[in-house]
Amino acid sequence: MALSPTNDAALLQEVDEAVRKDRLDTIMQRYGRWIIGGVLAILLAFGGYLYWNHRQDVARGEQAEELIAALDKLEANQPRAATSELEKIAAAGTPAYRAAATMQLANVKAGAGDLKAAAALMAKVAADTQVDRSLRDLALIRQTAFEYDTLKPEAVIARMKPIVDARDPASSWFASAAELSASAHYRLGQFDRAGALYGRIAKLPDLPKSLQSRSVQMAGMLGVDAVADRAAESAAAEQKGAAPAAQKTEETK
Repeated sequence: MALSPTNDAALLQEVDEAVRKDRLDTIMQRYGRWIIGGVLAILLAFGGYLYWNHRQDVARGEQAEELIAALDKLEANQPRAATSELEKIAAAGTPAYRAAATMQLANVKAGAGDLKAAAALMAKVAADTQVDRSLRDLALIRQTAFEYDTLKPEAVIARMKPIVDARDPASSWFASAAELSASAHYRLGQFDRAGALYGRIAKLPDLPKSLQSRSVQMAGMLGVDAVADRAAESAAAEQKGAAPAAQKTEETK
Protein backbone atom coordinates (compact mmCIF):
# COMPACT_ATOMS: atom_id res chain seq x y z
CA MET A 1 0.00 0.00 0.00
CA ALA A 2 1.36 3.38 -1.02
CA LEU A 3 1.98 5.95 1.69
CA SER A 4 0.33 9.33 1.44
CA PRO A 5 2.44 12.51 1.75
CA THR A 6 1.21 12.82 5.33
CA ASN A 7 2.39 9.31 6.10
CA ASP A 8 5.76 10.08 4.43
CA ALA A 9 6.28 13.07 6.74
CA ALA A 10 5.35 11.00 9.78
CA LEU A 11 7.73 8.24 8.71
CA LEU A 12 10.59 10.70 8.21
CA GLN A 13 9.91 12.17 11.65
CA GLU A 14 9.96 8.71 13.23
CA VAL A 15 13.22 7.86 11.45
CA ASP A 16 14.77 11.15 12.57
CA GLU A 17 13.73 10.54 16.17
CA ALA A 18 15.08 6.98 16.00
CA VAL A 19 18.45 8.25 14.68
CA ARG A 20 18.67 10.86 17.43
CA LYS A 21 17.78 8.27 20.07
CA ASP A 22 20.38 5.88 18.66
CA ARG A 23 23.03 8.60 18.80
CA LEU A 24 22.05 9.49 22.35
CA ASP A 25 22.22 5.82 23.36
CA THR A 26 25.66 5.54 21.79
CA ILE A 27 26.90 8.64 23.60
CA MET A 28 25.52 7.43 26.91
CA GLN A 29 27.10 3.99 26.42
CA ARG A 30 30.49 5.55 25.71
CA TYR A 31 30.47 8.57 28.01
CA GLY A 32 27.53 8.02 30.35
CA ARG A 33 29.61 7.42 33.43
CA TRP A 34 31.71 10.51 32.75
CA ILE A 35 28.64 12.66 32.14
CA ILE A 36 26.89 11.46 35.29
CA GLY A 37 30.11 11.85 37.26
CA GLY A 38 30.55 15.41 35.99
CA VAL A 39 26.98 16.34 36.86
CA LEU A 40 27.37 14.86 40.33
CA ALA A 41 30.67 16.71 40.81
CA ILE A 42 29.01 20.01 39.83
CA LEU A 43 26.10 19.37 42.21
CA LEU A 44 28.45 18.44 45.04
CA ALA A 45 30.60 21.51 44.41
CA PHE A 46 27.55 23.78 44.34
CA GLY A 47 26.20 22.16 47.52
CA GLY A 48 29.60 22.58 49.16
CA TYR A 49 29.69 26.25 48.18
CA LEU A 50 26.23 26.84 49.64
CA TYR A 51 27.23 25.11 52.87
CA TRP A 52 30.51 27.04 53.07
CA ASN A 53 28.70 30.33 52.45
CA HIS A 54 26.18 29.43 55.16
CA ARG A 55 28.98 28.62 57.59
CA GLN A 56 30.69 31.90 56.75
CA ASP A 57 27.49 33.80 57.53
CA VAL A 58 27.12 31.92 60.81
CA ALA A 59 30.77 32.58 61.69
CA ARG A 60 30.44 36.30 60.92
CA GLY A 61 27.36 36.48 63.11
CA GLU A 62 29.17 34.73 65.96
CA GLN A 63 32.20 36.99 65.61
CA ALA A 64 30.00 40.08 65.62
CA GLU A 65 28.39 38.94 68.86
CA GLU A 66 31.80 38.18 70.38
CA LEU A 67 33.16 41.58 69.37
CA ILE A 68 30.14 43.38 70.83
CA ALA A 69 30.50 41.35 74.04
CA ALA A 70 34.19 42.32 74.27
CA LEU A 71 33.38 46.00 73.78
CA ASP A 72 30.70 45.77 76.44
CA LYS A 73 33.28 44.32 78.84
CA LEU A 74 35.62 47.23 78.10
CA GLU A 75 32.86 49.68 78.90
CA ALA A 76 32.16 47.75 82.10
CA ASN A 77 35.85 48.16 83.05
CA GLN A 78 36.71 44.47 82.60
CA PRO A 79 39.88 44.79 80.47
CA ARG A 80 41.21 41.28 81.09
CA ALA A 81 38.04 39.51 79.97
CA ALA A 82 37.68 41.89 77.01
CA THR A 83 41.30 41.40 75.97
CA SER A 84 40.92 37.62 76.05
CA GLU A 85 37.91 37.74 73.71
CA LEU A 86 39.54 40.29 71.41
CA GLU A 87 42.66 38.14 71.12
CA LYS A 88 40.51 35.16 70.16
CA ILE A 89 38.84 37.11 67.33
CA ALA A 90 42.14 38.64 66.23
CA ALA A 91 43.70 35.18 65.94
CA ALA A 92 40.94 33.35 64.06
CA GLY A 93 38.38 35.86 62.80
CA THR A 94 37.51 36.80 59.25
CA PRO A 95 39.61 39.70 57.87
CA ALA A 96 37.25 42.53 58.84
CA TYR A 97 36.59 41.25 62.37
CA ARG A 98 40.23 40.28 62.79
CA ALA A 99 41.24 43.83 61.93
CA ALA A 100 38.61 45.40 64.19
CA ALA A 101 39.64 43.23 67.14
CA THR A 102 43.35 43.88 66.61
CA MET A 103 42.80 47.64 66.38
CA GLN A 104 40.74 47.58 69.57
CA LEU A 105 43.52 45.63 71.29
CA ALA A 106 45.92 48.35 70.15
CA ASN A 107 43.67 50.99 71.69
CA VAL A 108 43.67 49.03 74.96
CA LYS A 109 47.47 48.92 74.91
CA ALA A 110 47.66 52.63 74.16
CA GLY A 111 45.25 53.39 76.99
CA ALA A 112 47.57 51.49 79.32
CA GLY A 113 50.51 53.59 78.15
CA ASP A 114 52.19 50.90 76.01
CA LEU A 115 52.41 52.88 72.76
CA LYS A 116 55.07 50.58 71.30
CA ALA A 117 52.80 47.51 71.56
CA ALA A 118 49.86 49.54 70.28
CA ALA A 119 51.83 50.67 67.24
CA ALA A 120 52.96 47.10 66.52
CA LEU A 121 49.34 45.87 66.50
CA MET A 122 48.26 48.70 64.18
CA ALA A 123 51.20 47.90 61.89
CA LYS A 124 49.96 44.30 61.71
CA VAL A 125 46.57 45.46 60.43
CA ALA A 126 48.12 47.97 58.02
CA ALA A 127 50.18 45.17 56.44
CA ASP A 128 47.30 42.67 56.15
CA THR A 129 46.42 42.57 52.44
CA GLN A 130 43.21 40.64 53.16
CA VAL A 131 41.82 43.65 55.00
CA ASP A 132 39.90 46.39 53.20
CA ARG A 133 42.10 49.29 52.09
CA SER A 134 40.14 51.83 54.13
CA LEU A 135 40.81 49.93 57.37
CA ARG A 136 44.47 49.51 56.47
CA ASP A 137 44.79 53.26 55.92
CA LEU A 138 43.19 53.95 59.28
CA ALA A 139 45.54 51.48 60.98
CA LEU A 140 48.55 53.15 59.35
CA ILE A 141 47.38 56.57 60.57
CA ARG A 142 46.90 55.25 64.10
CA GLN A 143 50.27 53.49 64.02
CA THR A 144 51.95 56.73 62.95
CA ALA A 145 50.15 58.70 65.65
CA PHE A 146 51.34 56.24 68.32
CA GLU A 147 54.92 56.42 67.00
CA TYR A 148 54.90 60.12 66.14
CA ASP A 149 57.28 61.26 68.88
CA THR A 150 59.86 58.62 67.90
CA LEU A 151 59.69 59.12 64.12
CA LYS A 152 61.58 61.57 61.99
CA PRO A 153 59.31 64.09 60.25
CA GLU A 154 60.38 62.74 56.86
CA ALA A 155 59.14 59.26 57.84
CA VAL A 156 55.74 60.65 58.87
CA ILE A 157 55.39 62.54 55.57
CA ALA A 158 56.39 59.45 53.55
CA ARG A 159 53.87 57.24 55.34
CA MET A 160 51.01 59.68 54.91
CA LYS A 161 51.86 60.65 51.32
CA PRO A 162 49.73 57.95 49.56
CA ILE A 163 46.66 58.92 51.58
CA VAL A 164 47.22 62.67 51.25
CA ASP A 165 48.06 62.61 47.53
CA ALA A 166 45.22 60.25 46.60
CA ARG A 167 42.64 62.25 48.53
CA ASP A 168 39.08 61.08 48.17
CA PRO A 169 36.68 63.87 49.18
CA ALA A 170 34.40 61.26 50.71
CA SER A 171 37.22 59.67 52.72
CA SER A 172 37.18 60.29 56.44
CA TRP A 173 40.90 59.54 56.76
CA PHE A 174 42.35 62.34 54.63
CA ALA A 175 41.98 64.98 57.34
CA SER A 176 43.81 62.88 59.96
CA ALA A 177 46.59 61.91 57.54
CA ALA A 178 46.98 65.49 56.32
CA GLU A 179 47.17 66.84 59.88
CA LEU A 180 49.99 64.42 60.73
CA SER A 181 51.78 65.35 57.52
CA ALA A 182 51.27 69.10 58.09
CA SER A 183 52.66 68.80 61.60
CA ALA A 184 55.72 67.00 60.24
CA HIS A 185 56.26 69.70 57.61
CA TYR A 186 56.02 72.28 60.39
CA ARG A 187 58.71 70.46 62.39
CA LEU A 188 60.97 70.60 59.32
CA GLY A 189 60.39 74.35 58.97
CA GLN A 190 58.45 73.86 55.72
CA PHE A 191 55.80 76.36 56.76
CA ASP A 192 54.36 76.94 53.28
CA ARG A 193 53.59 73.23 52.83
CA ALA A 194 52.24 72.93 56.35
CA GLY A 195 49.99 75.95 55.84
CA ALA A 196 48.67 74.65 52.53
CA LEU A 197 47.74 71.31 54.12
CA TYR A 198 46.06 72.95 57.10
CA GLY A 199 44.13 75.12 54.66
CA ARG A 200 42.95 72.06 52.70
CA ILE A 201 41.82 70.40 55.92
CA ALA A 202 39.95 73.49 57.08
CA LYS A 203 37.95 73.66 53.84
CA LEU A 204 36.62 70.12 54.15
CA PRO A 205 32.92 69.73 55.02
CA ASP A 206 31.64 67.83 58.06
CA LEU A 207 34.86 68.03 60.07
CA PRO A 208 34.87 67.58 63.84
CA LYS A 209 34.81 71.07 65.34
CA SER A 210 38.05 70.53 67.24
CA LEU A 211 39.95 69.53 64.10
CA GLN A 212 38.43 72.33 62.05
CA SER A 213 39.31 74.89 64.71
CA ARG A 214 42.92 73.64 64.93
CA SER A 215 43.28 73.66 61.16
CA VAL A 216 41.89 77.18 60.76
CA GLN A 217 44.16 78.50 63.52
CA MET A 218 47.29 76.78 62.19
CA ALA A 219 46.54 77.82 58.61
CA GLY A 220 46.03 81.43 59.70
CA MET A 221 49.24 81.41 61.71
CA LEU A 222 51.08 80.17 58.62
CA GLY A 223 49.61 82.80 56.31
CA VAL A 224 46.68 80.88 54.81
CA ASP A 225 43.26 82.49 55.35
CA ALA A 226 41.21 79.30 55.51
CA VAL A 227 38.13 81.18 56.75
CA ALA A 228 38.10 83.42 53.69
CA ASP A 229 38.69 80.43 51.43
CA ARG A 230 35.72 78.58 52.94
CA ALA A 231 33.51 81.65 52.52
CA ALA A 232 34.55 82.10 48.88
CA GLU A 233 33.92 78.43 48.07
CA SER A 234 30.53 78.53 49.79
CA ALA A 235 29.54 81.63 47.83
CA ALA A 236 30.67 80.05 44.56
CA ALA A 237 28.69 76.89 45.34
CA GLU A 238 25.58 78.93 46.12
CA GLN A 239 25.90 80.87 42.86
CA LYS A 240 26.40 77.67 40.92
CA GLY A 241 23.29 76.18 42.49
CA ALA A 242 21.27 79.36 42.01
CA ALA A 243 21.97 79.61 38.26
CA PRO A 244 20.11 76.40 37.24
CA ALA A 245 17.25 77.33 39.58
CA ALA A 246 16.91 80.77 37.96
CA GLN A 247 17.03 79.24 34.49
CA LYS A 248 14.32 76.75 35.44
CA THR A 249 12.15 79.61 36.76
CA GLU A 250 12.52 81.51 33.48
CA GLU A 251 11.58 78.41 31.51
CA THR A 252 8.37 77.93 33.47
CA LYS A 253 7.18 81.50 32.87
